[in-house]
Amino acid sequence: MAESREPAGPDGAAALRAEVAFLRQLADNVPVAIAYYEASTLACRYANASYCRMFGHDATSILGRSFAEVIGPVAANAIQPAVDRLIQQGESAVYEREVPSLGGPARWIEVHLLPHRGDGEAVVGCFVLISDITRHRMAEAALRQGEERLGKFMQASAEGIVFHRHGFVTDVNPPFLALAGYSLDELMGRSTLDLVAPAERDRVAAVIRSGAEIAYDSALLHRDGTPIPVEFIVRTMRTGHDVQRMTIVRDRRERVVAEQRIRHLAHHDALTGLPNRLAFLERMQARMAAAGESGQRLALLFIDLDHFKRINDSLGHLAGDELLRSVAARISAMLRSADSVARLGGDEFLVLLGDDPDEAAVREAAARLVSAVSAPLEVAGQPLSVTPSIGVAMFPRDGQSPDQLIQHADTAMYHAKDRGRAACSFFEPAMAQAAIDALALEARLVQALREHQFEVHFQPQVCVDDGRLVGVEALLRWNEPGAGLRLPDHFLPLAEARRLMLPIGQWLLEEGLRWVSRWRAAGLLQVPLAVNLTPSQLHAESMPASVAALLEAAGAGPGWLEFELTEQALMAEGPPTRAALERLRAIGVGITVDDFGSGYTSLAHLKDLPIARLKIDRTFVQALPGDERTAAIAHAIAQLGRTLGLQVVAEGVETHAQADWLRAHGAEALQGRLIAAPASGAEFEAWLQARLRRAGPAPCAGAASPGS
Repeated sequence: MAESREPAGPDGAAALRAEVAFLRQLADNVPVAIAYYEASTLACRYANASYCRMFGHDATSILGRSFAEVIGPVAANAIQPAVDRLIQQGESAVYEREVPSLGGPARWIEVHLLPHRGDGEAVVGCFVLISDITRHRMAEAALRQGEERLGKFMQASAEGIVFHRHGFVTDVNPPFLALAGYSLDELMGRSTLDLVAPAERDRVAAVIRSGAEIAYDSALLHRDGTPIPVEFIVRTMRTGHDVQRMTIVRDRRERVVAEQRIRHLAHHDALTGLPNRLAFLERMQARMAAAGESGQRLALLFIDLDHFKRINDSLGHLAGDELLRSVAARISAMLRSADSVARLGGDEFLVLLGDDPDEAAVREAAARLVSAVSAPLEVAGQPLSVTPSIGVAMFPRDGQSPDQLIQHADTAMYHAKDRGRAACSFFEPAMAQAAIDALALEARLVQALREHQFEVHFQPQVCVDDGRLVGVEALLRWNEPGAGLRLPDHFLPLAEARRLMLPIGQWLLEEGLRWVSRWRAAGLLQVPLAVNLTPSQLHAESMPASVAALLEAAGAGPGWLEFELTEQALMAEGPPTRAALERLRAIGVGITVDDFGSGYTSLAHLKDLPIARLKIDRTFVQALPGDERTAAIAHAIAQLGRTLGLQVVAEGVETHAQADWLRAHGAEALQGRLIAAPASGAEFEAWLQARLRRAGPAPCAGAASPGS
């Protein structure tokens, strides 16, 4: 402060006034509210502009007012003890309080009370210095709110959170404590590296040193010493000059298990747990490379379960799955450490035999597998027995790549099935040629459909007693360019295996009904058309609807059509076959058992099927009447049919002696070249017209052949 001095004349008074004005201007512009109160009266003797504005006064109105009048009685009562100590003892005071603001939010002030001592050291007045600390209070409140929010977040978060400063723990939340197995007191101030699995400490220390904000996989060390896979998400937290690191700790155990499960599923079959095709091919490739370098042999076994579809259809897919798991376990139990097994898909398995096996060792191993798989087992409460067919391809003799070896083993497996199933067959080069021939035949069949190379021929069935026409069979023929007319035996098995019989059979049925509709309209024919039906056609879901649509298009009624199924086809599928036959009978289609005697029919099963006719297989007819054993079987078949109420038809009749014997032993109808050879539609129509011109029904033995 400027020194006090007496004014010297007018000039001195002016200078003093200027100095006072300067000091007042200075006081009015400092960022502090300043006032002076007289100790004896507690009246205000001075206040700068800030102080006046703070309490709603001006420089004149505030003078002479007591501090209680200026700041209000409530605030005055609150600070009175501090004022008393200042006056009586000369003790300074500092306090904070909230001041209402006119037309705005309340303000927070920090107040300093400073004593003014006179010449005798007695307190004669009080200096009041007030600072507006609202901004600081707001910052503190925001900080507290932030800390509260962070605390609530740490408490509410399901993930572990750790705060540390220079690598030493400053705070953790309950989820982290639960994850690591510690209490809060045990962790405070502890090195974070103590909480990390030993193998991960160097990496974590490097992250701490770098100060990087990063997310990475690591491992937490549980209190009991167990490493826990976790993910660390690290962030830097700055509060003023304080720098801390926050690490979010995510438990990865479930994710690790899921990832392991995904990796397992990528290389293993979900049903049996065996390696899948991909994993097996990788292992097979490595084994073949090693065997090639060492000059050793390997044997690949392709295993397919016989008639597995029948189990699925009769007992359901759950039973089929249970069977596959049991078979997988049995195969695995028979293998050595040098062998490998995989499920290829469906009911197919692959086995790779190591240790340089020769053919004898492979045959022995295959025999053990056949025996193990074929042993009876119980599935869905039902005793079952399933047999495997096994094809074998040898490395390096039969293939140099996994795909080639699998292809050749597959080919050999089908050869084993053709040999009667439940057998083992080794690949031979001729089999490959047969497979190539089959592919070529399949392609030609597809072309035959596209280019209309198929033909339908017809053969009559007549009454054994009077030669009346009782039926007509539609027979499929393939007029292949350059090869002539091919019979079904040449191409039907492959067409059935490749599902080509569905479109071929559809064409045959449509073409046959077209001719029959024409002949019925002309009055030439009033008997059913018989068409052979294969198992794939019988069990096609669309078959009944397709047949009904064709019958409707032809204007056909009940009795126009009957299907002939072989004995093996009727017996193969059990309940599904019966259901399919019932659907056909419901739309007016008759059913005939074809080639009866060539299979192994259960008579109990036969009587439950919706069958109208029985055809004695041509192999029995050809041996009549000279072969006594054949004659006995044919007679038994005829008697069985009559007993069951079925019309008995003999096919393949070529001689009068055969016809006479069949007439004498119970056959009711005949079909064969003795009656008429199969003929094209136009030729058969001519045959029908010739019959119509005759005066009476032609005798069986004397009927004219449409092929003559």
